[in-house]
Amino acid sequence: MKDHERDPGRAAPEENSEALAQEVMKQYDKESNKVEHSGLMGKFVTALAISFSVFQLYTAVFGVLDAQLQRAVHLGFGLALVFLLYPTRKGDSGNLTLHFEDYVLALLGAAAPGYILVEYKELVLRAGTVTSTDYLVGLVGVLLVIEATRRVVGIPMVAVVLLFLSYAFAGPNMPGVLAHRGLTPEQLVGHLFFTTEGIFGIPLGVSSTFIFLFILFGAYLESTGLGRFFIDLANALAGWAAGGPAKVAVLSSGLMGTVSGSSVANVAGTGSFTIPMMKKLGYDKEFAGAVEAAASTGGQLMPPVMGAAAFLMAEFVGVPYIEIVKAAVVPALLYFTGVWLGVHFEAKRKNLKGMPREELPKALDILRERGHLAIPLVVIVYLLVSGYTPMRAALVAIVLSIAASFLRASTRMKPIQIVEGLEKGAKGVLGVLVACASAGIIIGVVTKTGVGLKLASALLDLAGGVMLPTMFFTMITALLLGMGVPTTANYVITSTIAAPALMQMGVPVLASHMFVFYFGIIADVTPPVALAAYAGSAISGGNPLRTGINASKLAIAAFIIPYIFVLSPVILMIDATPLALIQATLTALLGMVALSSSMIGYLVDNMKMIERIVLFLGGLMMIYPETLTDLLGLAIIVGSFFLQQRRKKARNE
Repeated sequence: MKDHERDPGRAAPEENSEALAQEVMKQYDKESNKVEHSGLMGKFVTALAISFSVFQLYTAVFGVLDAQLQRAVHLGFGLALVFLLYPTRKGDSGNLTLHFEDYVLALLGAAAPGYILVEYKELVLRAGTVTSTDYLVGLVGVLLVIEATRRVVGIPMVAVVLLFLSYAFAGPNMPGVLAHRGLTPEQLVGHLFFTTEGIFGIPLGVSSTFIFLFILFGAYLESTGLGRFFIDLANALAGWAAGGPAKVAVLSSGLMGTVSGSSVANVAGTGSFTIPMMKKLGYDKEFAGAVEAAASTGGQLMPPVMGAAAFLMAEFVGVPYIEIVKAAVVPALLYFTGVWLGVHFEAKRKNLKGMPREELPKALDILRERGHLAIPLVVIVYLLVSGYTPMRAALVAIVLSIAASFLRASTRMKPIQIVEGLEKGAKGVLGVLVACASAGIIIGVVTKTGVGLKLASALLDLAGGVMLPTMFFTMITALLLGMGVPTTANYVITSTIAAPALMQMGVPVLASHMFVFYFGIIADVTPPVALAAYAGSAISGGNPLRTGINASKLAIAAFIIPYIFVLSPVILMIDATPLALIQATLTALLGMVALSSSMIGYLVDNMKMIERIVLFLGGLMMIYPETLTDLLGLAIIVGSFFLQQRRKKARNE
């Protein structure tokens, strides 16, 4: 039976949810395709992973090493674990098993960055000079990072890296503005592996400090059962409403998005519960999968973690991390409002009722029994707002997540679970680590050749120097670059290649970066790749392409809100007065009502195509930040509401 023909909704979701989630993760998330070791090798890998976490915690508490040393140790642990967990190929039976070359690559993966530790003083003294030994070690290191990227992240990221490496050598043969003098292999390897502008650049630096701790924090939260708490709480709050299970999916995915770093993982984790419930209520397979895909993808836009990209954005933009979080709040709420409204209008259109209240848990009971599990999440937000560094806030939150579990016997973590959390955190960071190292290769080529500004100039020339076409071409670039690439690498690539075009047009740096970040993320539900939609269709049993199209319709906010970042950065709280922020938010929310209803074809009654088009235009006017357009949009929305209400009333009389 094909994947999209399965009907998991026939089985009890409580019984099969975890197995189904694991199956979907292995199929659509390369990071989940790990070898399950046993015996002596299993103990060695576990010890290596725990040692990795202990090193990260030690340096977080007592102070990080010099930048290149900290990042070299981080990469050494990461590459060794990658080659011990992700094999070159599947065995004859289709199972994942290690081969001789995997062990060799694991040793080399530890040794290449280890060379920097051993020769650190000499490398500093001869900065800029690459010996034959340096070149050989550096070349091996670069190739290992690319191979690790292929195994953990996938071919799309490798293709982008190889394209940039080719450009580094092909400079003299490139046409027009893209031409440059070209680099020798020694120059390129020296720059990529022995400076902090390549592999050991800002992305890996952020991975070796903030990101690791937040992923470890997420691992402990998962161990306490926070995910199940979110789903049960969402059920209690929204399960009774029209289309209840779909609203549960939106709410629970939004909550999970505060700590999750993967759209596909979010789909698998919450979708294995919510999608069968949606199908049981009466939602189509494709729509049920699309709801979860759109909501889970939005989780990457939700502060405070934003798929770990928030920390990178703070470094790239040059502002405090808390400024990134503040800027992301209103757009994320607008996005989830759009998805919520979409499922609401679909439920009304199909007359889908909620679940009986007697079958749902009580919110107060859930909060009383397991509400303490959310304490670390509340505290970490408070600490970040209070001015604590992300590292310090994450350390406190890690300790609190363990301590909070002891408040009730039913959630208490055992000592072995605390140790397993260290292992899970180390393994969980590998995808981000490798993506950051690989992104460093791209940044290294950009800084050495100046291609970033050249690409920006090419985009501006294509758009004729006009703002709207520039935004459109930047959007297309970000969507294409984001397909099949994980969140952190996605942001690094799009911000390096696409964002400079907007900045050259005078757009604020933060607005430019948020623009490309949004479109890079929404590629997860944009056909033809749409990994999150494919994962949702695997659970729902629906057609992947139709699921992706439905998910794109539900995620319409993510295709429009970024334009507002550029036209009116006030919703990013850039130079925003309280009154201007309130006005922009309220009008955008009304605009989302119009856009969502036009996408579904229902406001208070079924709409004709011309009505949908008019209402869509009205929604755009409400979102565009001008008083005149707001008034015109409001008139269209109010007129549409009363027209449909009168028609419905006349039909029912």
